[in-house]
Amino acid sequence: MHLAVRRPLAGLTLLAAAVLCAPFAAHAQDLTGTLKKIHDDRVVLLGVREASIPFAYSNGQHTVGYSYAIAQRIIDEIRKTLNLPDLKVREVPVNSSNRVSLLVNNQIDLECGSTTHTRDRENQAAFSYSFFMYSVRMLVRKSSHIKDFQDLAGKPVVTTAGTSDERLLRELNSAKQLNMRIAAVKDHPEAFAMVKSGRAVAFVMDEPILYGTRAADPHPDEFEVTGSPLATEAYACMFRKGDAPFRKLVNDVVGTMETSGEAARLYDTWFTQPIPPHGTNLNYPLSPQMRDMFAHPNDRALD
Repeated sequence: MHLAVRRPLAGLTLLAAAVLCAPFAAHAQDLTGTLKKIHDDRVVLLGVREASIPFAYSNGQHTVGYSYAIAQRIIDEIRKTLNLPDLKVREVPVNSSNRVSLLVNNQIDLECGSTTHTRDRENQAAFSYSFFMYSVRMLVRKSSHIKDFQDLAGKPVVTTAGTSDERLLRELNSAKQLNMRIAAVKDHPEAFAMVKSGRAVAFVMDEPILYGTRAADPHPDEFEVTGSPLATEAYACMFRKGDAPFRKLVNDVVGTMETSGEAARLYDTWFTQPIPPHGTNLNYPLSPQMRDMFAHPNDRALD
């Protein structure tokens, strides 16, 4: 009697499971591009910066930062979309010189750090809605008495290799015939170290990176950010070209964060309050331009 009852129940259980799984199985078969890769591999390869304070950097134990938090929200949405609550994240260190090549070679799936959306980079990668707008300026010792870019004529200057800032600096040097001795180094800490050691008089970079670099130093009052802006540019998350479903997922997350006020609150946490490693406050309030960008999310390159 028990056997006769249990067999139909077992059959019904299997049938119900098949019916419940069918929609998701069909959905999985329809996946393409990055979402299919992540679904099949069960892992997201996230490119992370190690020293782009306060966007994405190591606090000595793990990665933190403003744009890193945006990346985590995108990964949460990927988990929901793919129904993979146990989806793993593998963080891959990237720098200004290798981030695009790592993406093109499928060694990372997504990068949200301090990458400028430029028209030139659109030839190799796709970009999300912008999440930060900034000017390009320079960090100098206060005792140097350097106030603007014309003061750099004939002097050693450093920037980070593979950045839009390097291109702008070299264009300025040529157009104004300043005869600057420009060094392009691997990362932001190395560039700042050259200023600290006297091997360069100025570190030319994105203004918020300069404020973050200054804040991380044990003696921040010895340095200042100065110079008329060379350009206004924007940061965005970067992912592979030609992937409309993944672009939509990323932009839905970033756009919702911006229009809901979540991005402004996140900004406040990282730019107007004390942050690790030294509990320094960057005192870098949200600009009217960024408020307008949050109200009207867009993925336009500004250069």
